[in-house]
Amino acid sequence: MRWWLFLLLAGVGAALAEPGEEEDSQDPEYSQGVAAVEAKDWKTAIRLLSSAALRDTRNADIQNYLGYAYRNAGQLDAAFRHYERALTLSPRHRGAHEYVGEAYLMVNDLAKAEEHLATLQEICLIPCEEFEELKEKIEAYKRSGKR
Repeated sequence: MRWWLFLLLAGVGAALAEPGEEEDSQDPEYSQGVAAVEAKDWKTAIRLLSSAALRDTRNADIQNYLGYAYRNAGQLDAAFRHYERALTLSPRHRGAHEYVGEAYLMVNDLAKAEEHLATLQEICLIPCEEFEELKEKIEAYKRSGKR
């Protein structure tokens, strides 16, 4: 393969990556917080990620994970604050759009959930998991008769 073609293809891949998504953090509390999220230990995740957020105030992933942990802990006001912060830091953060859309369904705000679905449709140049997941949740919400 010619070197210029390789560079062109590498540049396309980099252009498709979303800035601020799944940043690699060396903070042990961030890593432990993500592990707590994966283990569904919401209280521990909130404690660890909140501590990491104090040191890394511009990390949209931390804010998104905090929103997710608070949402699953049933603390929706805090979840919305963290999702908003994540989207302020990284307006194209696919995960935050998906999760805040799901949170809006929890408070029966279908219109806001659909706004985030539309945003994901614009962001995702090719089909993306976040769009498909939120679309499926919205369709299930509609089938349930809630509106």
